[in-house]
Amino acid sequence: MKRILILLIVTSLFSCTKKVKGPQIDFEKEKIEISTVIDGWHLDATEANFESYFNKMTSTGIFIGTDAEENWTIAEFKEFCKPHFDKGKAWDFTSLERNIYIEDQGEIAWFDELLETWMGVCRGSGVLKKIGDNWKIEHYVLSLTIPNDNIEGVVDLNKEKDSILIQKLRKNQEL
Repeated sequence: MKRILILLIVTSLFSCTKKVKGPQIDFEKEKIEISTVIDGWHLDATEANFESYFNKMTSTGIFIGTDAEENWTIAEFKEFCKPHFDKGKAWDFTSLERNIYIEDQGEIAWFDELLETWMGVCRGSGVLKKIGDNWKIEHYVLSLTIPNDNIEGVVDLNKEKDSILIQKLRKNQEL
């Protein structure tokens, strides 16, 4: 009887103990903030707001474009973008659908989106990092979407250039 009483007391004490976790994160609020950053980033390109566009990226940001050789650091991407932004309009991408995911500590998020662009429907995906109170784009990938029924035609269309690029990349691996 004594053992049962002690067991009940110990169990009660442990069940009443509140585990202290980190700060409570409002994930829905964070998703809205992230979406606002991404939408603003796309709008900055449309309106050619160069400084604002790049201020939404981290200082170590990466942009991967639709061409297999477009894998730019932030400095390289700025250099590529500057002439486009100087014309008064860079590109116009509008999100049609977006999924956002946030890790448990609320400091890293990733997303994928379908975009309406001059190329038709594209897919964007990326990673954001929370720096202070602000979300910044760390990594972005822009891809063309290809319906499965059209894949053979695209493979045929790309065959020659892909072959040249594959040879170039294999040679780079040997160095």
